Amino acid sequence: MRVIGIDPGLTRCGFGVVDGSVGRALTMVDVGVYRTPPDMDTSRRLHLLEQGIEASILKHQPDIVAVERVFSQHNVRTVMGTAQASGIAMLVAARHDIPVQLHTPSEVKASVTGSGRADKPQVTQMVTRLLRLTEAPKPADAADALALAICQIWRGGAQNRLQDAIAQNKLLASGKAAR
Repeated sequence: MRVIGIDPGLTRCGFGVVDGSVGRALTMVDVGVYRTPPDMDTSRRLHLLEQGIEASILKHQPDIVAVERVFSQHNVRTVMGTAQASGIAMLVAARHDIPVQLHTPSEVKASVTGSGRADKPQVTQMVTRLLRLTEAPKPADAADALALAICQIWRGGAQNRLQDAIAQNKLLASGKAAR
């Protein structure tokens, strides 16, 4: 399975592409950060992000896109930019009929480090180990994007199977009720 993780942000939007599956070694395919100038008009910044994400999706052909779920922060301006960047990532994925899975920061941290309260250096250190990299991905946005991809590979399959089982159970229950 190939996953592209997106750590959304308006100034720095991290992306990381990882190949792997549960129980198998993970391989980093690509990592980086899309950057936009803070003094540029927001609509133009979003367009630049869209072009970068589009190019990565076309280049790497992921099976799924994992995006960090936007959570409430004290700085409304930061939340807005993060939400807008997240929307762009989801839009580009939808344009290519690629499923999108959202993960909370604590989900990602727990998946990669074992603790939902891990700090950024701990996440970066574990991403470096799990992907057998010779040096840590920089900046932190890039490491976070790789962590999102790893989280999706390890947790996403189980989440999808659980959702399928729940849907199947509801379908069976509705069939029994109709009799």
